Amino acid sequence: MAHDLPDWVAELTDPRRAETLDGLADRLVPLAEHAIDVSRRLQAQLNELNDPFKREALYGRVERLKARAGEALEEITAEIAASGEERIERVWADWAEKAGPGERGERERELRRMLDRDVVPVLSERQRDVAERVAERTSGALEEATQTLLTRVEELAKAVTDLIHDVLPLAREGLALASRISALSGQARQSGRGPVPDDLKDAGAETTRAFDEAVARLELEWAALGARSATVRAALRGAEESAFSRVTDEMTRCVEELAPGHVKALNEAEARARTLFEEPTQG
Repeated sequence: MAHDLPDWVAELTDPRRAETLDGLADRLVPLAEHAIDVSRRLQAQLNELNDPFKREALYGRVERLKARAGEALEEITAEIAASGEERIERVWADWAEKAGPGERGERERELRRMLDRDVVPVLSERQRDVAERVAERTSGALEEATQTLLTRVEELAKAVTDLIHDVLPLAREGLALASRISALSGQARQSGRGPVPDDLKDAGAETTRAFDEAVARLELEWAALGARSATVRAALRGAEESAFSRVTDEMTRCVEELAPGHVKALNEAEARARTLFEEPTQG
């Protein structure tokens, strides 16, 4: 196969091919390092998998949902306020287009006083009422969405915890194997020089087989865990987006329900403003 390593790699790393005690010890050292490396990578991946479920991450997820809901509510509140301002500005624009040069100044100040007295307070009260009702519905939806989010995260956390408990012994097995290999390497060096005796040759062969099996399991678990980690991250992100959508959907329904009454209030305010603008100058 194209990705196969050169033959000399096995010659220098496989303890079963060692002819001398030094050669056996030299070949065992990389196996121990490899087992340690795979075990540590697996443990690091387990830690990474658990990170999103720590208290700080959970708090941040809830706060992020609240912040996004707050921003959406601010946008709606601003749109409500802008709708009233737009109607008043439209009346002003129509009056300014028709008003002659002599109608500026005192007449304009008088009109602004009348608007502030007869139109703006009623319109502002209506806008506050709409904004408060949207905020109330948003608060209720946010509370429900947050509870659903927390429940889903808790369920996912339990599944991840079970997974970690299943995989963690494998990582420890790799470290135990590395200790066993290191001990055998030390024994080989302490045995002096020369050919490898049969007992160490058998021990080396058995240790190598155990290494091959253990590392294969660890590597496979590491790859599977990587895919599982990606799924968990996607699930958490999906839970967040679903919670936010639940809040914004409730906002949208509330605005749609209040829209006819709000439009009626805007029309009445505009009509009242136009009536004031058409009244003759007092005094």
